[in-house]
Amino acid sequence: MARILVGTCGWTDRALLTSGWYPPGHRDAEGRLRHYASRFPVVEADSPYYALPTPRTTRLWTDRTPAGFRFDVKAFSLLTGHPTRPSALPADLRAHPRDETLRKEVWTRYAQALTPLRTSGRLGTLLFQYPPSLTPGPAAEAFVRTARDRARDWPFAVEFRNPAWWHPGQARRTGAFLTDLDATAVAVDMAQGLPASMPPTTPVTTARLSVIRFHGRSRHWGTGTKEDRFRHGYTTAELAEWLPRIRALTPATEEIHILFNNCCGDAAAKAAQTMRDLLSATVPVPQPRTAGGGHGGCCPPAAAGENSSNL
Repeated sequence: MARILVGTCGWTDRALLTSGWYPPGHRDAEGRLRHYASRFPVVEADSPYYALPTPRTTRLWTDRTPAGFRFDVKAFSLLTGHPTRPSALPADLRAHPRDETLRKEVWTRYAQALTPLRTSGRLGTLLFQYPPSLTPGPAAEAFVRTARDRARDWPFAVEFRNPAWWHPGQARRTGAFLTDLDATAVAVDMAQGLPASMPPTTPVTTARLSVIRFHGRSRHWGTGTKEDRFRHGYTTAELAEWLPRIRALTPATEEIHILFNNCCGDAAAKAAQTMRDLLSATVPVPQPRTAGGGHGGCCPPAAAGENSSNL
């Protein structure tokens, strides 16, 4: 049976820092991570998407967390085909053409930076999140395969942001493609019925790991600001809808990571704790119902710029 780990996407989000979730004495960089790791056994490290980390940074992450803790680390934007500002690149690479040679060098530095997590056993997976512009087809598959070939022997998870990858006529091919790559298919929870809605499918494409990311159920997905897109407070009933899917994964995979990406104060941390309680049956399981989306009563809209790291 799978080991189920529940946590959040990041531990330094501005809204979380100002929510009061971190107690006094645990609000510096070291204290925050140590406190987080005392509450949850897994976290998604989002900052490497925006800038390459250093080995010193990941060694500190290792030193500040207990054995068995997991970091799922988002791939740098250039590696997944996202727009990348020149200033996000190391200074000696900023004038280089945006080609495979550059991606190969960026991968080398990214992998070197993550080596402390890998050697300490704290690396859960690399998370390669591909943009909506990556549509299914031979060229897209070749792009993903090239990334996987560079990252051979590394744990590798893929989240597609174009729903066509999981449409009924394509889903079987997508699952087979990721299985062939030994890549984890990332499942998502989000508002349904929107043009960019990803279906809540949970295919198992590697026996090593399954990943589910909860993005919230805002109706602003694909149209609003980052704050609007991820602002949602999950109800117990909404989370309970996932219990059968999660339990169906347990015989087929060794580890399941459930990560909450819904920003708004400590909404992600609260949802993660509620999900843990549901899975351990310490709270009553409500009758599942169809969720209506929106902000979920979490809190009023954020000021511009808050939580800008969510993806």
